[in-house]
Formats: sequence, C-alpha cells, structure tokens
Amino acid sequence: MHTSDSAIDTHCPYCALQCGMRLRPEPGGATVAVEERTDFPVNRGALCGKGRTAPAVLSSRVRLTQPLVRTHAGQLEPATWEEALDAVAEGLARTGRTHGPDAVGVFGGGGLTNEKAYALGKFARVALRTSQIDYNGRFCMSSAAAAHQRAFGLDRGLPFPLADIPRTGCVILVGSNLAETMPPALRYLTELKAGGGTLIVIDPRRTRTAEQADLHLAPRPGTDLALALGLLHLIVAEGRVDEEFIAARTTGWEETRAAAMAHWPELVERITGIPVPRLREAVALFCAPESAMVLTARGPEQQSKGTDTVGAWINLCLATGRAGRPLSGYGCLTGQGNGQGGREHGQKADQLPGYRKLTDPAARAHVAEVWGVDPDSLPGPGRSAYELLDALGTDVKALLLMGSNPVVSAPRAAHIEDRIRSLDFLAVADVVLSETAALADVVLPVTQWAEETGTTTNLEGRVLLRRRAITPPPGVRSDLDVLHGLAARLGVEKGFPTEPEEVFEELRRASAGGPADYSGITYARIEAEQGVFWPCPQGPEGPEGPGGSEGSPGTERLFLDRFATDDGRARFVSVSHRDAAEVPDADYPLLLTTGRVVAQYQSGAQTRRVDELNAAAPGPFVELHPRLAARIGAVEGSPLAVTSRRGRAVAPARITDTIRVDTVFMPFHWPGEGRANTLTNPALDPTSRMPEFKVCAVRVEPA
Repeated sequence: MHTSDSAIDTHCPYCALQCGMRLRPEPGGATVAVEERTDFPVNRGALCGKGRTAPAVLSSRVRLTQPLVRTHAGQLEPATWEEALDAVAEGLARTGRTHGPDAVGVFGGGGLTNEKAYALGKFARVALRTSQIDYNGRFCMSSAAAAHQRAFGLDRGLPFPLADIPRTGCVILVGSNLAETMPPALRYLTELKAGGGTLIVIDPRRTRTAEQADLHLAPRPGTDLALALGLLHLIVAEGRVDEEFIAARTTGWEETRAAAMAHWPELVERITGIPVPRLREAVALFCAPESAMVLTARGPEQQSKGTDTVGAWINLCLATGRAGRPLSGYGCLTGQGNGQGGREHGQKADQLPGYRKLTDPAARAHVAEVWGVDPDSLPGPGRSAYELLDALGTDVKALLLMGSNPVVSAPRAAHIEDRIRSLDFLAVADVVLSETAALADVVLPVTQWAEETGTTTNLEGRVLLRRRAITPPPGVRSDLDVLHGLAARLGVEKGFPTEPEEVFEELRRASAGGPADYSGITYARIEAEQGVFWPCPQGPEGPEGPGGSEGSPGTERLFLDRFATDDGRARFVSVSHRDAAEVPDADYPLLLTTGRVVAQYQSGAQTRRVDELNAAAPGPFVELHPRLAARIGAVEGSPLAVTSRRGRAVAPARITDTIRVDTVFMPFHWPGEGRANTLTNPALDPTSRMPEFKVCAVRVEPA
C-alpha cells in the first residue's frame, strides 16, 4: 500500500479522469483531508472543487448510516441489517415466484467499482436468473461505444493516453465542455496550444472550453452528423484524402465517400448554421499537421442518431489517415467515474465480463465455467436502461437499484418517476438518500470511495486502485456485503465473496481471453505501475508485467499494428444526416440542450450535499440569448417556464450572448420544478439505445 505518514494514495470518486489524490485520516478517524498527489500522471496533482470537497459526503450529517424499511404507515423507518436484507430478499423472491424471473429488474451505476459491477451482473444472472439488468452508463457513452465497436472492433474510450493529446497537431473537440466537466484535463489542451497545435471546439454554446479554441463552431443542436459529413465532403473535394492508408488499413470507403458527397457545403450550412468559409477553415486546420485527433463527448453522442454521428467523426479520421497511427485517432471522453469499466464486466444488458457478448456461445461457456453454472442457465440479453425503466410497474415489478438516481437523471423523468412509484417493490443501495432512494421500500446504506477498496477504469482504459483510507461508520456495509447477504438468502451460498481483491481475482479469470482482458492485472501491479492499461492478458508464467519476462505490459496505445476486427482493417460505415427526433414547430419553436456545471456532478445526489459546491452552483437556471430574452420579455434572474411535449420546468433566466439565439440550455443536476430531464426526449438511438438528451423542442416564457 502506498502510504506517506499514514496517508493513503487513492483516486477521486467523481469523473472518469479518476484523478490521483492522497487522503490523510484526520484526528478521530471519521473523515480525511485531501492532499495533492503530484506523481499520478493523469492530473499531476491538480484537483477540481468536487475532488477537493469529496470528504464532505463522508460526514454522517449528510449520508445514510442505517438501513431504512417502509412501514405499513408508509414511512421509511430505521431497521436492522437482518430485517432489511430479509425484506429485500423476500420482495425480489416473491416477485420472481409470482411473475417469473424477468419480472425482477436490476439497475446499476457507472460509479460502481469494477468489482461491484461484476458482482452485480453475476448476481442478476446467477442468483435472480433475470435478463433485466442495465445501468446508467447507457446514458453516458453507449453511442461512442457502439461506433467504436462498429469501426474498430473494440471499444475503449481513448485508444491512447491523455499524455498524447498535447503532442498531436490538431484536436477537434466535439460536444465537450471539459473546462467544467473535468477541469484538470484542460491543461492537455492548453499544452497542445502552447506547443503549436490547434484546437477546434464544436458546441452550440461558447463555453469556457470553447473560449480556448482557435476555431469555435456553434452548430444547431442535433446537426453534428451533418457537420461531420460536410467536413468529409470538403476533404474529398480538396484532395486531402489519404488514399494509401485507406487502401492498406480500411474497408467500405466507396460507399462512405458517396454519402459524404451528397452533403455539399451549402447544404450543410443551411442545416447547421455554420458558414461555408468556417467549414473550410476547420478542414484546413485539421489536415495541415501530420497528426490530429477527434475527441467527442455527450454532445454528439446523446442523440437518437448518436452512433451514426460518432461514426461520421471516425470516418473523418480514417479518410485522412488519422487513426491507428501515433498521436492520431478518435477518442471518447468518458463521463462517469467508472463508465468504462462499468460496462465491461457484466452490468450492461447484453454483456458478460471481459466485454464478451451475451449471445456468444463460447463467451457464455467460458463465464459459466468460472461461475460454476450451466451455460444454458444464463439468461439472454435484456432491456436497455431507458426501456427497463419504462417497463417498471408493468413487465418489471420489482427492482434492485445500486448507485443511480433515475428520478433526476433519466429522460422524461416525470414519467420514469411514475413508473418507479408503480413498482410492487423497490430496494435501493446508496450512500445518500437520493430522490430515488426516498421512494424505496428498503434503503441500504453502503460504503463509498474512501471507506472501501476497489478498482476503476478511467477514460484512457487505465485500471486503477482506490484504497480504503478510513473505517465506515457503524451500520454501513459495502455493496459486496449486500450482494453476499442477498444471494445467501436466495439460496446461493457461494460465489459472492465480500473481499474486493477476491472478487477481482475472479473477474480476472472471467475476463481472460475477452476483448477487455484483465487477466494480467493484479492489485500489486496497479500500485507499482500507476495503473495498467487493458487489454492485458496474462503470460504463461503469470501476470508479472514489465518487471517479469512473461507478463503483458498492458496496451497503452491500441490499433498501431492492426484494428481489432477479424481482418485487422477499420470499417468505414456509410451514414447520412437525418433530423433529431423532434424539430421546432409553431408550438415548440426553440431547441433545448442540457449539460453540467463545474460545481455539481451528474444528478447531484452527492454534490448537492456539499456547502461549498452549493454556494458556487445553488440551483438550476435557463441560459438564453439576449435577443431571445428581449423577444419573450425575460429578465435576468426572473423565473422562466420551459415546456416540452413531456412536461414543464421552471428556473431563473441567465441571459448571455454565448449561446445560439434558437437554443436554450439547462443543467441537469437538480430535482423539483427545475428538473431539466422533465423535458428531455427518450427517443432512442436504434443501435446504442441512447436517449436523445441533447436536443428537444421547447417553448420558453416568463413563469
């Protein structure tokens, strides 16, 4: 264990940077002080306000410290752990007996450690025998994952380390405001520019990130696909295609080129609102240096055509030879703390550990052998996240939920809240009494980052180790303890250990030979090497790694020799622009887009309990352009009503010229009347099943 005078080296509980930090237990041992950890290469000591204040959520003043069970009178009252676990096991078992195993659902979270995500997927399929499991990471980067798989045969957020970004020639950053969503990463863009590289930011708002750009393009929300196709058209028309790379390392170019040529610049200008000269400038900046990257985030991904949109940006990289080469490529900026690892090991509806497909007989046989069960006993794929939530109370009558708050975070949130309320039984395991936990029949108080050991996988595919620094309060147990206790009550006495390292050792075996192979990774290696990049297969003599001759060093950079497809070639995928699921009309003439602010995180369940963060970002708001404000009579700070076909939200006006006139923006961290996701559209991408959070039609008026 890395320690320094009793301090523990670990990682931040929030975003996918998983910044290194050092925790020093304070006198009494109930909480910790955060110190810089300059040796960790991702953040080099830098922390944002959320990371610095993370210990505030350890306080018994803001978090759960005892199980709660709903009484016949309808109130949540304290209970013993035995009473609470008995109630959960009985609720889940009764539903399964009465309505069949698929009437029981499981909903996980992208903040769960790899060990907990793995155990949760196993619990659903072995103890509950249900196919109905998915997680909130479906709302994070599933479109990028699907496009990655389609083009490259493998999905890892970044196929290269963050350290490569300042060394490339040009970065196109699409739909990311990382100055606010992951502030320590902004240094990679400032270092890029300091070294002579150029930055193009694509965002409907002139964010703090866009302020750093050499070129900022502000397209109409929902038109990123047309923009990428228009840039590819110009690359072809201007003779900037890398024909040698295309011939040697790709397939499918002819169809892709034909689709791009149907998106001529003037048409793209009409669709996106971006003038043709700016399109040409972007192409010139991207194609001038020898190396370049495209990085996307939720902007282009959280659309009903998100997979095709990301695919179009990948096509741009392939057509110019900017993939599978040093300092070049396409990458996705994963959002949630373990959004990458969370989907690799089995809490996603269609996947088994190691990023194996649930429909693959060989994958089922391998994992079933590790689990000691019959492959035929494993259920098939279930519903995706929104479809699972939408089925609550009808097809799915009981739900076990861990580490998620869909009452605030799901699209069409008022409808999802109604579905949750209609359940026969709901059990929630969480650190705090979130808006969703407050609706539960049983609430289980569980440990959090500083109180438990476990691994996460950051946006680079670097597997990291968080170490327990303090003892949790009495009355709090880990999620692994919860699953162990429930499995035993459901008749599965073995297979659900409570020690994280024991779970990780089983995960290694289950992932061996899969696309996300962790078999060569151990806790000792992670600590010794500042994280290990997957895939990392185990050598014939074991997982020794760089210090031993037989262990894999891990894979810091993917695709340099071949892509992960059967023939080693990347796949162009021909795509064409189509409108968002909703476009403005006379009743709903404006576009709404949503996102984050620097001081809050995701549904805000934890950060809204930190005084310093609330002082910086106390509540929701509606951002709109001065010309739109004048047209509707909006005044700075006065309440505005934003209405979509799904509901109405009210929040104060924030008037700024950094947003398009036809667009309004709301952050999504708050419940109540300012809940942005009351408005958002659950229209799903046909491939990734990602909802269209980023664009819907609304009207706006003084409340």
